[in-house]
Amino acid sequence: MILVWIIIFSLVGSIGAILLAGIYLAFPEQVRKSLIPYLVSYATGTLLGAAFLGLLPHALDHAPAAAILPTVLAGILCFFLLEKIVIWRHCHNIHCEKHAIAGPLLLVGDAMHNFVDGIAIAAAFIASTPVGVATALAIFAHELPQEVGDFAILIESGYSRRKALAYNIISGLSTLPGALLAYFFLIKLQEYTPYVMAFSAASFIYIAVADLIPGLHQRTDMKQAISQVLLILAGIGTIILFHTGL
Repeated sequence: MILVWIIIFSLVGSIGAILLAGIYLAFPEQVRKSLIPYLVSYATGTLLGAAFLGLLPHALDHAPAAAILPTVLAGILCFFLLEKIVIWRHCHNIHCEKHAIAGPLLLVGDAMHNFVDGIAIAAAFIASTPVGVATALAIFAHELPQEVGDFAILIESGYSRRKALAYNIISGLSTLPGALLAYFFLIKLQEYTPYVMAFSAASFIYIAVADLIPGLHQRTDMKQAISQVLLILAGIGTIILFHTGL
């Protein structure tokens, strides 16, 4: 039954976000631009909540802090290096300089990212269903604004809307092999699960702190700042709700 949940939520976390982002692109450009900061704020809360309230506590329950914390540190450094060499990208600003990257490289980077997301979902579900659901929700929340940006980049690079959607779906499907590989590996070697969860938590923390939050700081209006804080808290609250309600 765990495998069924892993497959379902792997597809929801990736393909679901892509399809919803595709619908979102039908909105006028002004509406899209106004909504993205709110989506990013909520995604920041879900990522931090899933990392600190779900993945890390379960990892620390099954392995010593002296081993888990260095794994988190190594994960953050790893994601920093990957982003430095432009293999991994999580830009949510449609007009940033990273968008000069060719469409194929963008799709390859997203496929790698989705593969790791699948590993995170599988490891979380093996730990417990609430952690798995919360992790998949966090992935869905941060994938949505990212996919909106990806669509915009691909269209600006000359792809038609249909091709942009098709290629993004193919890229998103890499979540499934990542989840399946992790499931069949971790189900036999569960002693490695805490370290996979710690590495996944590092991914979530890095995305939130290094990518999403700096973009939010570009908006200095007090009203916007208050809405950002409230939406971050709402994202964290959603994770708490899933942990207490399942």
